[in-house]
Amino acid sequence: MLQQRLQQKLLQKLSPQQIQLMKLLQLPTVALEQRVKQETENNPTLEEGAEESDEQENQVEELDFDEEKDDDIQGENEEDAYDDQEFDISDYIDDDEIPTYRLKTDSDPGEEEKKEVPYTSEMSLQDYLLSQLGLKKISDREYLIASHIIGNIDDVGYLQRDIRALVDDLAFTYNLETDFNELLNILRQIQEFDPPGIGARDLQECLLLQINRKTPFTPALENAKKLIEKNFKDFTKKHYEKIKNKLGFTDKELKDAIAEVLKLNPKPGNTINEAGKNEQYIIPDFIVNINNGELELTLNSRNAPELKVNRTYVDMLEKMAQSKDKSKVRQKEAMMFVKQKLDSARMFIDAIKQRQNTLLVTMQAILEYQKDYFLTGDETLLRPMILKDIADMVGLDISTISRVANSKYVQTPFGTFLLKSFFSESLQKDNGEEVSTREVKKILQNCIEKESKTKPLTDEELAEILREKGYNIARRTVAKYREQLNIPVARLRKELV
Repeated sequence: MLQQRLQQKLLQKLSPQQIQLMKLLQLPTVALEQRVKQETENNPTLEEGAEESDEQENQVEELDFDEEKDDDIQGENEEDAYDDQEFDISDYIDDDEIPTYRLKTDSDPGEEEKKEVPYTSEMSLQDYLLSQLGLKKISDREYLIASHIIGNIDDVGYLQRDIRALVDDLAFTYNLETDFNELLNILRQIQEFDPPGIGARDLQECLLLQINRKTPFTPALENAKKLIEKNFKDFTKKHYEKIKNKLGFTDKELKDAIAEVLKLNPKPGNTINEAGKNEQYIIPDFIVNINNGELELTLNSRNAPELKVNRTYVDMLEKMAQSKDKSKVRQKEAMMFVKQKLDSARMFIDAIKQRQNTLLVTMQAILEYQKDYFLTGDETLLRPMILKDIADMVGLDISTISRVANSKYVQTPFGTFLLKSFFSESLQKDNGEEVSTREVKKILQNCIEKESKTKPLTDEELAEILREKGYNIARRTVAKYREQLNIPVARLRKELV
């Protein structure tokens, strides 16, 4: 049975201004530029350039229209009103009225739009292969089969779909009866195309296709072919002793064979797909310099765009307000549109200024907290630092600090780094001193760089070295840190000298 009842809830909601600021905070420099460009294109009252004076802003604020003034004016001029009642700004701007755009945010479900940075390429991998196919003298049937196979080659150059499945595809899609051998024969022809290794069904086949195309075919290449053809699994696991025993290679023969394999491209398709992509450079959001032993922080100028309200629309709204045009409805709509756009422009400019201030305050706090590191570049001097540490220093919420640290880069005299990489948990040494886990990772990385390449250090041996240095951590923790540094296990780090 349905029942009606009253229920009281306490909810905390963010205003559209706060939501806008949070979204702007997490944008890196390049994305901010795109966002500003989008806003100026969508809002004609917003334009780039320095504000002439505070007078303009004040005039816009006055055009918010003080309701009390409007009421007084309306009272004084009531007897001079038109017979059909003079239109007045106060008719539509009241204390209780909220402009529609203030009730919406960028996160409204219906307005979500996925925006991606477009990459332009002169020719895709598939187009490149089809252009080579067009030069071959083959029947229409073979062309159809070959183009279908090419369509199933992925961006890195591999045929991921099984040949038997392709047989079924051709039957269902084109009503074309074929068999495994016919498709394999056509695939072999495609595998002769450039780049070498294209159309392979796995890494082993890809490497063999490239080796077979090499000229002149030296003894080292012959051994490389045996290595990949007969002992591929042992090679991937770096079981060099097993390989030498099975194939009868000397140390030098094995070393030369491996050198040839390392020259091959495991992702041949990338040579075509990457050709048309623009190189992506890191644009730092912050720049830190050392001047007479002191740290100097500046915000990338591209992070601080100069924006202002277009004076033309301010004057337009002012004239509308003073006009005695009898076409009330149209003028009312025009005035509401212009006023909402002006308010939106002001709100965006304020959010940009708040963003700049928040970025600078947060980065300055990080500099103070990690001063020893930024003065020397020595990673072992990094202190344990979590988001809460910086949030407490600047008096902001942890989520705000997280948005600032995310996807932002800082340029220092020692390199350009992702801001969030300076945040790390603490680890206690034997003497009770708290150190950053990043310090431990740096020491771990140094140990691995100095290890013997013929006999790499195991995780247990690395843990023992760290314990000798006062860092009492377990072998599994060493393994975790090693994986975070993208360093393979000892067996895969082994090299032939």
